[in-house]
Amino acid sequence: MFKSEDKTKQSQNVETIIGPSVKVEGDFAGNGDMIIEGIVLGNLKTKNFLRVGKDAKIKADVEALNAYVAGEITGNLTIKESLELTATAKITGDVETKQLAVEKGAYLNGRVTMDLQAADQQPKPSVKMSEKNN
Repeated sequence: MFKSEDKTKQSQNVETIIGPSVKVEGDFAGNGDMIIEGIVLGNLKTKNFLRVGKDAKIKADVEALNAYVAGEITGNLTIKESLELTATAKITGDVETKQLAVEKGAYLNGRVTMDLQAADQQPKPSVKMSEKNN
């Protein structure tokens, strides 16, 4: 089911798999990891990991702890920790996350907001603005 390079993206807690021939309409929520290979129309929520396969099409607002996207999402994404977009990912919507990795070739049309708490953990420059201007 997975290519060898995708093994690092697998989880031991997969609770839901929507296969390539499956179309789900309506709000969809779960507590465990989700793998989407088919079509989802509506809202999609998981408290854990979300993996969107390269042929998947999602027209929904999406919430997850972490996400790996290789397919197409039309809707806003709220990813609490880390979002990874592969070269085949196509996102049309606003993204909110702490960490974002984007491969060359990925398409992202929307506003990206990085969590301020994550930014506060980054090293700050030692030069103050008033010192810089003098």
